[in-house]
Formats: sequence, structure tokens, C-alpha cells
Amino acid sequence: MNYDLSVTTSALLEGLCEPDNEAAWLGLDNRYRPILVATARRFGLSDADAHDVAQETMVRVLQGCRDGKYDREKGRLRTWILTIARHRIVDMHRKRDVRKEARGVSAVMETPEESTIEACWSAEERAAILREALDALRTDSNLASETIEAFELQVLHRRGPHQVAEHLQCSINDVYLAKSRVTRKLKDMVTHIETRWNDA
Repeated sequence: MNYDLSVTTSALLEGLCEPDNEAAWLGLDNRYRPILVATARRFGLSDADAHDVAQETMVRVLQGCRDGKYDREKGRLRTWILTIARHRIVDMHRKRDVRKEARGVSAVMETPEESTIEACWSAEERAAILREALDALRTDSNLASETIEAFELQVLHRRGPHQVAEHLQCSINDVYLAKSRVTRKLKDMVTHIETRWNDA
């Protein structure tokens, strides 16, 4: 079976139970690693440390799934992954602070609260889902690439309508229409993706 971002999380988890199912692992990894890296960065970790946190977290998730440590009856997959990630983020801060103290630099670490990490994760997850939806629009809809670009510039890059119109050499009305058209198409697509991602 070929796993990609369109597959449900439940299907990916089932695939992990099959010996040597690398496709299921890659599917789960592609879905969650970028969110983990972005979340770790939000807590002040360097790019390298954030990638290390993501790597350690995903390895523990893989091993935990195969060892039967994830129990759907006790909570959602994202909650379990967040718990693992939080410990890895705290560990990484401790290592960094130990290195600072060894150099004689004062280091005080505030342990991130679960609710704070969850809020950061949710924001990054929404952004990842929106990116997937926009990618799908580019390949599966009849919207012009300029229309999607106008939406991205306004919503993702927070450019004003006048800036967007000047950049794309179109009218202000075209910019507003582009945002409206893409928003309508995105609504159902985002809901569909969220359902697939959050079914476990």
C-alpha cells in the first residue's frame, strides 16, 4: 500500500504494525515531523536542536506503536506525541543550560506547560493542514495559480490588498475575488483533511 498525506492516521498506525512497512512510517513521519520541528523552534531551540527533538520523538513514537504503548482508548495520538515531545524539549533545554553553566553563563529554564505546547502544536498543525489543502488546490482545482498566489500573499504572508495587486499587476477587486474564491474552496478541503488527520 502506498501511504501519502491523503491517508488517514488510523491507516498509518495499522501499517506500523506490519513488519518492515517503511511506507507507513514515512507517511506518519512526513505528517508530524514538520509540526514537531516548528513547535520545538517556538520554545527557543535552534534549528539543529529542534530537528533532534523531532527525530527522537518520532523514533519513540515508532517504537511505542510497535510495542503497543499507544492505546486509543486512553487518548488521541496527537496528545501522546505531544507528551513525548514535551519531555524531549525539556531535555534539550536542560542540555543547553548545562553547557551554558559549564561556560559560566547563568541559565534558567522554564519548563513549558502542556497547555502552552498544545497551543503551539495546534497552530502549527493548522498551518500544515492549510499548506496541504493549498497544494491540493493547485493540482485538483481549476483555480489559476495567480488566484492561489493572491490568497497566499494576503493570508499567509499578511500583505495588504494594494501590495498584492501591485505585485501581481492586477486590480484590487481581483485580489478580493481571489481571496473569496480560494476561501470557499478551502473550507471543505480543510475539514476533510482534519478528519483524516484526527481519526486516531
